[in-house]
Amino acid sequence: MAGKTEQVKGQAKEAVGSLTDNKDLQAEGKADRQAGEAKEKVGQAKDKVEEVVEKVEHKAGEVIDRTKDTAHRD
Repeated sequence: MAGKTEQVKGQAKEAVGSLTDNKDLQAEGKADRQAGEAKEKVGQAKDKVEEVVEKVEHKAGEVIDRTKDTAHRD
């Protein structure tokens, strides 16, 4: 969410900078927007990693359960 907010803030600064011909404000807005995009991508990557970890944990639990079942049969 913070990434989206930063992107919108950056877009607003860029627009105001463009309207007022303020190159510094435009540059600041662009930097804010890009930082927001980066934060959003990091958040998406983090979510994906967490998803993969959960799947691995689930599979590991299944393997452990099967191993226990097999050991008890012998």
